[in-house]
Amino acid sequence: MYAEERQRAILEQARLHGRVDVSSLAASFAITVETVRRDLTALERGGMLCRVHGGAIPIERHGFEPGFADRDTVMTAEKDRIAVAALNHLPATGAVFLDAGTTTGRMAAALPAELGLTVVTHSLTNALTLAGHPNLTLMIVGGRVRQRTLATVDSFALDTLRDTTVEVAFIAADGISPARGLTTPDPAEAMIKRAAIRSARRVILVADHTKVGNDHFARFGDLADVDTLLTDTGIDPRLAREIAAKGPQVVTV
Repeated sequence: MYAEERQRAILEQARLHGRVDVSSLAASFAITVETVRRDLTALERGGMLCRVHGGAIPIERHGFEPGFADRDTVMTAEKDRIAVAALNHLPATGAVFLDAGTTTGRMAAALPAELGLTVVTHSLTNALTLAGHPNLTLMIVGGRVRQRTLATVDSFALDTLRDTTVEVAFIAADGISPARGLTTPDPAEAMIKRAAIRSARRVILVADHTKVGNDHFARFGDLADVDTLLTDTGIDPRLAREIAAKGPQVVTV
């Protein structure tokens, strides 16, 4: 097993059981405790786990939200595939909303040069990526900037989205579960995501499989609000079936 595969398995165990310990992981994978500690350090640097005495816990259970730069370094191949697949859901004309997030950021970078849509976003990173696009009309939603996500929030942003209609909203989520629906750590960002969903005729959820099965503090939508979930092939088949039963089409890439 390659280190990346093993680290992914460790992360999944941590999210399933709430924590992992070094000695059990060493026995489970037949590796040394030093190798386990290196794996846990790599996952912590990637913003996925928090080291505790004797092991680690998932970062979402620690109440900590990793910053944009940290999140942008994990699950990169999966996020790239999801972003490319999302391009197939762009409308021929009209406006789209592009949520803040590392997967939507990859989507912004991949938008074809000939595309002539209006793109509405509250993400500073998406706006910078799209500012030089030759044919797009870029609409930036104003408001207070959250440094962790580099996204605008609060009343300025909400007022804009209440008066906006888009053909498709491409939404990111930190947590996706059959029981709790769509969640994210911050209530202010949850309000923006909720308003964006309400503004859209169609909602495409873009999220790698590590988000599936997790719950965070602030709930912003039901699975029934989503038309399509685009995720990667690492998703648990049982969870995929449970999510599809709630309404959205689940597409893996």
